[in-house]
Amino acid sequence: MNTIKKILGILWIVLGIAAGYYLLINQAIPKFQSDKSEDLIPAIIYTFVLAPIIVGGLSIFGWYAITGEYED
Repeated sequence: MNTIKKILGILWIVLGIAAGYYLLINQAIPKFQSDKSEDLIPAIIYTFVLAPIIVGGLSIFGWYAITGEYED
């Protein structure tokens, strides 16, 4: 069971990085490049609020699983 937790820890870290990449590349950058002024606020929120929370949370959860914090 601990081996599965460690493998899933790696998966959580990869998922966190992939989610951050998607959020920045596919959501935030097009809104920054848009000419509309109402797109600037969501782009700032995606970049400076949501991306660090998502990437940090999933990566820390994965790191704890890899290092054995959740062992019985």
